Amino acid sequence: MSDKIIQTEVLIIGASASGLMCAIEAGKRGRKVVVLDHASKAGKKILMSGGGRCNFTNMNIDASHFISHNPHFCKSALSRYTQWDFIAMVNAHKIAYHERDLGKLFCDNSAKDILTMLLNECADAKVNIRLNSHITTIEKQNEHFYIQSSSGHFRAQSLVIASGGLSIPKMCASPLGYQVAEQFAHHIWPTSPGLVPFTLQPQDKQKLEMLSGMSVNSEVSNEKIAFKENILFTHRGLSGPAILQISSYWQPGETININLLPDIDVLHLLLSRQKNKSNTRLKTLLAEVLPKRLLPALFSAETLDKPLQEISHKQLAQLAAQLQQWQVKPGGTEGYRTAEVTLGGIDCNEVSSKTMMSDKVSHLYFIGEVLDVTGWLGGYNFQWAWSSGWCAGQVV
Repeated sequence: MSDKIIQTEVLIIGASASGLMCAIEAGKRGRKVVVLDHASKAGKKILMSGGGRCNFTNMNIDASHFISHNPHFCKSALSRYTQWDFIAMVNAHKIAYHERDLGKLFCDNSAKDILTMLLNECADAKVNIRLNSHITTIEKQNEHFYIQSSSGHFRAQSLVIASGGLSIPKMCASPLGYQVAEQFAHHIWPTSPGLVPFTLQPQDKQKLEMLSGMSVNSEVSNEKIAFKENILFTHRGLSGPAILQISSYWQPGETININLLPDIDVLHLLLSRQKNKSNTRLKTLLAEVLPKRLLPALFSAETLDKPLQEISHKQLAQLAAQLQQWQVKPGGTEGYRTAEVTLGGIDCNEVSSKTMMSDKVSHLYFIGEVLDVTGWLGGYNFQWAWSSGWCAGQVV
């Protein structure tokens, strides 16, 4: 590698959603942009997202769907570059997409469509993307940043950190962004896995692992919030959209409540059937509203086999509560290995909500997941990447 310094105006570390968006916008302004990434391919997390279909945004973007120690921070960026702006780009590239439940937008064909769109926009903006680029050192001298990497020694007027969080290490997740922030005296909120499946206590695991692959529409809640979507039983514990959502609001040692029949007044159903068809066995009735395979994990064979006429009203109330207020204390989570996002990160109180520039170091910017902003499941984290990247791209 030559010791010659490569001059650029903007250097972005991270060639995924937020970094590519920032590069596009800066390049459109005529800025000379270099993007470095240690991965062998740009946008790896884009390609794997949404089961390969990329849930690229949501129709219902709102600041209340994001978690941060500064809940107001995301409002400016989300209002300046909205879901409708990104959808307009998708439409301009003639990418076919569809809406699923709760406003989630997915590609009809493949996540490759979104990545190709971004890379084409980068090419049009004359952005220089260098992969397999490992950062050695970052320094600031006078008004310039000096970045030593395996791709060369760069000097840049503006440095943008878009290196993401710690989730899914096999997709080249890296702590580099937090390390750079700490180097420049930024406060980092403790990080933890978010949107992540739960593991179970040994006793519950033994009882429930036989249900692996079963999905049940449920409402999952704790003292802070409730989510009504599917839960999925796995051989390790609990997953599915409702579980992933609540995991971002869960603390170790806490119990979660699961309502397995959120659309039914279960006690009314039991009492009504007891009055009209008292010979019906409990398992026969419950099999009408829940998967038959689930029942032995919740109740004893003796209880399930009882005719309704042999069960007291008090016992029916207890059975209803067990179905609608089932309490589970997770053993933990599956960790960063399967987490979709990283909670915590760079303190937003030390970053401009309008430009994403550090309040401590002029022309140093932080965008995307590396910041202490975490969205719900359903396209919210991608929209945060597009919005924060776009904002930085207007000024870098």
